[in-house]
Amino acid sequence: MPTTVAIIGAGPLGRWLALRAAEAGFRVLLEDVMPTNLLHAREALRRQLGPDTVDAASLSDLSPELRDPDQRENVAALRRIEFVRTIEDAVRNADLVIDCVPDEMESKLEIFWLLDRMAPPRTVLATPTTRQSIADLASCTYRPGQCVAIVVEASALAADSAREILLRTTTRTAPETIALLEEFWRGLGYAPRFEADPAE
Repeated sequence: MPTTVAIIGAGPLGRWLALRAAEAGFRVLLEDVMPTNLLHAREALRRQLGPDTVDAASLSDLSPELRDPDQRENVAALRRIEFVRTIEDAVRNADLVIDCVPDEMESKLEIFWLLDRMAPPRTVLATPTTRQSIADLASCTYRPGQCVAIVVEASALAADSAREILLRTTTRTAPETIALLEEFWRGLGYAPRFEADPAE
């Protein structure tokens, strides 16, 4: 099971994934090249988890209103999210990387190229897309067995309106990759379903 998840892009989908993964107990590194996007993400997540989580120093020093279990969980979730400014810092120790760049082939190819070179060899790369072939993207990396597409509209995922998640694989996808993604999505409360890339 992944313990460290890097999320590339701190827009609405990246923030949603960071929150859900942190609530599920994963260590999350949220990256964005734009410092203002990271600042907005930090403030949005703090507001979402409750204003009293902002300055809580430690779980043992919580003020009385933060002693209920829900607030304690919110504080713990927020502490599992780190905001980083470079892709290299985000992926250095990641078990799983999810990119949240625009769903355009040029953007996806560029981010896969960077991630493939910066992440450890064991790291799985996942990308939300409804238009790109994961077989094509995976073939441009040194880790085709560790590349998977998350086939869902970003807006539907961020709106939390789906309960099943479709993951598209290739003929080269490793069993360990499938197992890691299955555990990750089940941890987030989704039923993962795998299918082969029809482009192969």
